[in-house]
Amino acid sequence: MDTHTTGGAMIDPQNTPDSIDLTPEMKTFLNDTRSKLKGCERRKFMADVVRLLGKGGQRRAERELGWDRKTIQKGTSELTSGFDCVDYFSGRGRHPIEQSLPNLLDDIKMIVSPVSLCDPTFCTTNLYSPLTAKEVSRRLIETQKYTEGQLPTVRTISTKLNQLGFQLKKVTKCKPQKK
Repeated sequence: MDTHTTGGAMIDPQNTPDSIDLTPEMKTFLNDTRSKLKGCERRKFMADVVRLLGKGGQRRAERELGWDRKTIQKGTSELTSGFDCVDYFSGRGRHPIEQSLPNLLDDIKMIVSPVSLCDPTFCTTNLYSPLTAKEVSRRLIETQKYTEGQLPTVRTISTKLNQLGFQLKKVTKCKPQKK
């Protein structure tokens, strides 16, 4: 007799039903329970339900419950191996450019600070720079020995200039008074 152990329970493949009827109430219950769980517990729950569904359970769970088969497969491997997969959410996504070019912000400040002007009305403390982001990018290549492949896009440089507090505007030093 061929028996399998999964999740601590003995399962006899000959005694498992070929098809379990999924009523709308059962579907709602399974999806609600799944949504309350997180991480490996959620994946293991999904794998247990698929195991109970029998042959073709992954496809059926995908079709009828809207579950992802890759998640089910990951949960199944967690159940069979006994090891939980740790999710590394903080390592995902795009990292800021300062991580790969740590001196970039200092180099931008060194280029923009000497030519920046304060607000002539003294209403704000903003610094205005007559340089465009494209010009800052060009100067970084010329003076700081960056290559075009190393530098981020002009849009990113513009965003970093705004974060540093430099407004990219031409400042009129004084306006003639109207008579």
